[in-house]
Amino acid sequence: MIIQKPNPEATVAQVGEFALIEAITAVLLPEGSAPVGHVLVGPGDDAAVIELPDSRVVVTTDAMVDGVHFRTIWSSAADIGTRAAAANLSDIVAMGAKPAALVVALGLPADTLVQWVLDLAGGLKAEAAKVGAVVVGGDIVRSPVLMLGVTAIGSVAGDRVVRRSGARPGDVVATTGRLGWAAAGLAVLSRGFSSPRVLADAHRRPAVDYAVAARAAEHATSMCDISDGLVSDAAHLAAASGVRLELLTESLEITDAMSDVGAALGADPLTWVLAGGDDHAFLATYPDEGAVPQGWTIIGRAVDQERGIEPLVLVDGREPPDIAGFTHFSG
Repeated sequence: MIIQKPNPEATVAQVGEFALIEAITAVLLPEGSAPVGHVLVGPGDDAAVIELPDSRVVVTTDAMVDGVHFRTIWSSAADIGTRAAAANLSDIVAMGAKPAALVVALGLPADTLVQWVLDLAGGLKAEAAKVGAVVVGGDIVRSPVLMLGVTAIGSVAGDRVVRRSGARPGDVVATTGRLGWAAAGLAVLSRGFSSPRVLADAHRRPAVDYAVAARAAEHATSMCDISDGLVSDAAHLAAASGVRLELLTESLEITDAMSDVGAALGADPLTWVLAGGDDHAFLATYPDEGAVPQGWTIIGRAVDQERGIEPLVLVDGREPPDIAGFTHFSG
């Protein structure tokens, strides 16, 4: 993938989140160079992979800020803790790794109630326990706005790491997990409603089936967590692999609740499915249909794609509409 260097005099809002990440990556890992020493996978994937004398460690980090990723008027402290943990644990699982521990940095306004913080810790603990991980430490600082940064640590058995860059022409594309539920819930909450409850709750805390996602580790050629939206993350995977992904909407589920909300709000629920990312579903490619594990749904195929030529993703044979999914600094 060719990285276009942004104007250093531009603002981050002018260049956008992903161009900024690419520019930072170019500084940390110049084009054409390989990760150094014990770093096997550096910036650019769901997580980094570090080789220690007796094991390989997988590390990722994610930050959440009040008013950007969540709103305390909508979500409880336990909800926020659950979401923060899930965002990181799903990245570890997306690498074909087993989560082991979380480290949390917490910024708090001085008037935050102690019970709120304890409830947050409870949400982090409960979500980590689903995959056998534990919260092992962190830091707390005073902050003008509530924020938390979570670092997840995991490990891989042997040398089997599933990256975004392994898809090949002819592979089938599959997903597992909810798609569009959290985005529909955000639409509901943003308009001052709290029902359908199943969608509002889906925004407050994702329901991630880590066990089903982990089944991909044995046969998937590539995989990623869907955190920015199906189309957006499919484009990231396609760019890393040098392929085009052709997706079919007939295989994507739109629930009755989503259809009802779409009709009430004058919105197309398919947009939530294609662009919503806070469900933390998973996208993977497999060498053939027989390799796709139970619990995964085939939604398309990878084909030849000359690097640098767009579109990287087609939906029902056409370039998808302008539904890039969530990006920071976009307005």
